[in-house]
Amino acid sequence: MHARAATALTSALLGTAALLLPASGVRAVEDGTPPVVIAHRGGSAHAPENTLEAVDEAARLGAVWVENDVQRTKDGELVVLHDDSLQRTTDVEQVFPGRAPWKVKDFTAAEIARLDAGRWFGAAYAGARVPTLRQYVQRVDLHGQKLLLELKNPELYPGIERETLKLLGNEGWLDREHRGRLIVQSFDAASLRAVHDLKPAVKTGFLGTPSVSDLHAYAVFADQINPSYTSVSRPYVSAVHAFTGPHDKPLEVFTWTVDTADAARRVAGYGVDGVITNKPDVVRDALSG
Repeated sequence: MHARAATALTSALLGTAALLLPASGVRAVEDGTPPVVIAHRGGSAHAPENTLEAVDEAARLGAVWVENDVQRTKDGELVVLHDDSLQRTTDVEQVFPGRAPWKVKDFTAAEIARLDAGRWFGAAYAGARVPTLRQYVQRVDLHGQKLLLELKNPELYPGIERETLKLLGNEGWLDREHRGRLIVQSFDAASLRAVHDLKPAVKTGFLGTPSVSDLHAYAVFADQINPSYTSVSRPYVSAVHAFTGPHDKPLEVFTWTVDTADAARRVAGYGVDGVITNKPDVVRDALSG
């Protein structure tokens, strides 16, 4: 996409935003602080992704942050699952053979609760379930961890932003203590802006790599720009850090999905603030060595 077209698209999607001046105290690319390590879908290289068992595994590996994906069932329950279909990570084809393509939105919470979400990963995890978001945040809280919550496919679930924030509030995750342990992210800029408008105190992250010329628009409602590690560079990270977000702090960068020691050291050298990984043990060891 040409830069002019991209700018026009961003303006249409995000609305008019005043140009923000770069932060007065721009952080150095390398300030001696290692990036935080975020366990992608929990300890997903060691346990079935987005399950309570993966949260437990992340805790066992010492991961302070866990990431998850939130979607909504037919009857309005928020559940933790990456794909909009149940097919890849559950036995839904065997339990409900006549209901292809097995979309999350076409099944009730009770039906999804019947599914095995662990056997596909390994026999030791047979019987693991697709957790509800309530169960998931309670498990994260049990371990004293922090949560990077992704609103997945929000276009499929109108109103999911308000519903997610309501549940988080009911579980205590919007109080002062938990706000420092919570970030809501999405690939959907309009969805992320809705979160910010509903609860301005909640920290937010945009998944993607907007052009530098568009960063001022995202800085109105996003505290982070979270790109794929294959698209990130030292100049880009520095450009992101030069903008002030909605909480009057420099924008941060969490990059994904980094699973090798070499890649972890490389993006750390770019000055990223966080590294999202399926292998938090590998990344932790690489960054502490």
